[in-house]
Amino acid sequence: MHLPANRFGRSHLPSRRVVKIVGAVAIVALVVFVLRLRTHSGAEALTRDTSRGPPPVPVVATTATKGDIDVYLTGLGAVTPVYTVTIHARVDGQLIRVLYREGQDVHEGDLLAEIDARPFQAQLLQARGQLARDQALLSEARIDLARYQGLWKKDSIAKQTLDQQAALVRQYEGTVQLDQGQIDAAATNVDYCRITSPISGRVGLRLVDPGNIVHAADTNGMLVITQIQPITVIFTIAEDDLPAVARRLGAGQQLPVEAYDRALQKKIATGSLLTLDNEIDPTTGTVKLRAVFPNDDDALFPNQFVNARLQIDTKRDVTLLADAAIQRSAEHTFVYVVKPDHAVTVRAVTPGTTEGGETEITTGLAPGDVVVMTGVDKLQEGSRVEVQQASAAPPGNG
Repeated sequence: MHLPANRFGRSHLPSRRVVKIVGAVAIVALVVFVLRLRTHSGAEALTRDTSRGPPPVPVVATTATKGDIDVYLTGLGAVTPVYTVTIHARVDGQLIRVLYREGQDVHEGDLLAEIDARPFQAQLLQARGQLARDQALLSEARIDLARYQGLWKKDSIAKQTLDQQAALVRQYEGTVQLDQGQIDAAATNVDYCRITSPISGRVGLRLVDPGNIVHAADTNGMLVITQIQPITVIFTIAEDDLPAVARRLGAGQQLPVEAYDRALQKKIATGSLLTLDNEIDPTTGTVKLRAVFPNDDDALFPNQFVNARLQIDTKRDVTLLADAAIQRSAEHTFVYVVKPDHAVTVRAVTPGTTEGGETEITTGLAPGDVVVMTGVDKLQEGSRVEVQQASAAPPGNG
């Protein structure tokens, strides 16, 4: 069977070539449609992400508070005993007994050592014998003087004889006084053979052993006693701070002083200011102060190096902020304050006294303001933050 032909003699059915062209055009159109659809969807997603902005920065914040802060002056110091005594022998002789232990705490009047007292006891015995003899001579001379006075009244003897007897009595009286002085000196030397502690304190290392001959002229001494309780610290402050300290000390205020270790990290003891020196050292521009410490626990040791912190004032009801929250640049000091919308703003502040990890903020901040403490390296003006840990919840955080 044959299909009818048109006027030109061709068939009415489309050719294979036309069909292929139409199919190719349809496929291209479908691909273009799909690509446009994907592009449009990506653009919408990008627009949505851009409108939301970058994610919030995780930070740790703290809250400014209202409270008191102490004002301290810090100076280098050394532990100095109130009394340090080097015990010397006051007589020459052999050391026969040592009655203390090295490092022992002794009290005033305790017997520490003994020197052989026999030579001085012999001198004492001789002096007493001499005194007894001269007292007998004086007694005899006084009896004769009384007899001569009676005879002179009867005009039985010459006035010269009476005067000579009176002079002899005065001579023996002087001799008796001399003998008494020798007795006292010998008795004193006997007492000096017993060496007692003149103060209460701690004995150092023994410098002389029993059996040695000691002399009053020895330069090294026999032992050293140092008062440990109480004990003092001598430290220095700048001369510019002297008026404030002198004014408070003159008014009778008791100014606390704290002794810290070499690294200024550990507090060793607490005491009070005792006095200040009477002159300023012109070479250093400092003045010396002495503080006294009870030292009941023996925490302070003579000649120990310490850092002394003198409290001269307490500022009341000021704005306080943790030191870690304060940022510093070459131009100013500032903080990042968290606003109620969880965005941060840069605020310049004026710091004041710093103590115990906190700083007084004199201007630029109020109690209750939330300030970023860590994570500031990723922040700038207007950055949104997410407070992970804080001493107080940020405003509007619910």
